[in-house]
Amino acid sequence: MVFTLFFVLLGGLILGVPIAVALGFATILPGITIPGFPASMAYIVRNVVSALDSTPMLAIPLFILSGNIMTKGKISDKLFNFFAYFIGDFPAGIPITAIITCLFYGAISGSGVATTAAVGGMAIPFLVSLGYDKVYSAALVATAGSLGVIIPPSIPFVTFGVVTGISIGNLFIAGIIPGITIGLCLMIYAYIYARVHGEDKEKISEKVKTLRAGGLFRLFRESFWALLTPVIILGGIYSGVVTPTEAAAVSVFYALIVCLFVYRSLNFKELGGILTDTVKSYAPIVVLLSLAIVFGRVLALLQAPVALRDFILTYFAGNKFVFLLALNVILLILGMFMDVGPAIAILAPMMLASSGALGVDPVHLGVIMVVNLAIGMVTPPFGVDLFVAAPLINENVMKVGIKAIPFIIAFIFALALITYIPQMSLFFLG
Repeated sequence: MVFTLFFVLLGGLILGVPIAVALGFATILPGITIPGFPASMAYIVRNVVSALDSTPMLAIPLFILSGNIMTKGKISDKLFNFFAYFIGDFPAGIPITAIITCLFYGAISGSGVATTAAVGGMAIPFLVSLGYDKVYSAALVATAGSLGVIIPPSIPFVTFGVVTGISIGNLFIAGIIPGITIGLCLMIYAYIYARVHGEDKEKISEKVKTLRAGGLFRLFRESFWALLTPVIILGGIYSGVVTPTEAAAVSVFYALIVCLFVYRSLNFKELGGILTDTVKSYAPIVVLLSLAIVFGRVLALLQAPVALRDFILTYFAGNKFVFLLALNVILLILGMFMDVGPAIAILAPMMLASSGALGVDPVHLGVIMVVNLAIGMVTPPFGVDLFVAAPLINENVMKVGIKAIPFIIAFIFALALITYIPQMSLFFLG
């Protein structure tokens, strides 16, 4: 029956059936076909509702809301100008500035799509105006935008913590070094690309001089509140002052204060549209997440996690190296076709027992899963970040995806380091 459920789910995805429909049908199938199976329709309905009765889950819509407020308030502009001031005239300085901005903005939004949209809307035209190829610029920002789901606070880490019971705070801490490592790998390729293809040094120097004309103090004063955002959010969590959910609520109020009253880049009339966009973004997520949680409970009733653990211990013979390699391959492929949230909600509870039996730390497993699925966000043909970046330059999605392949290779190299050097994830956890 377990294989039948996954066949129904994957078959639906391949045929283009909406994920919620395919997942819902796979969830109710055992109750319909197996006499006396505990997961009846009444059980499914009750659990769909009870799955949402979770305080940590409230962090997801709150982080989405604060990210939307920051995006509309053009906080990314302040960050980009600040970093460009220092490194803009270095070789590949402007592309590297875009990557650093994505890293920093990821610590505000927790979303890859929001990071790509916010940074891309400002950085791509800036890069193109300096003579960089527009497809390359879009590919760079789309790939770096995926850092938004790795650098804490990360919405997928919240999802992993909700469905597995692992500390969300620990997952956030574990994402710091991997996120920086991936950013560095992307910067190295950006540097190589600039060296091979050349740069318009004269234009770049002129732009950087314009940025520096007002002086560092003025720029720092303008950027201060934007730079302070992740310090407040993450500092509150790591110091124990607030929980991740409380930090999400704080981030909303902070975003409102900064954008409405400090920078005045937002007005009260725009808040209605922001709230509407947030609901539109969260509604599909919450439906998929609740169904995925119930699907996991149905699999538990079918003893699927135990069967998977026994299968892995038998056929991988306790070889953690091979298991992690196989896990990465499966997740990379799955990430090309499935959104991060549902994939984590379905697979994380099953993989937890299996990986634990091989000695993989659950926090490390969470980082591996999120990094893999982050790569899927920019992998053709269905990488969601590509669909955000491509319209910004009025180009075909596949064209941007093909140009992103070298960045994806750099991303995968970082993934290999993260996978086989657990201390990169666990260093700050002792």
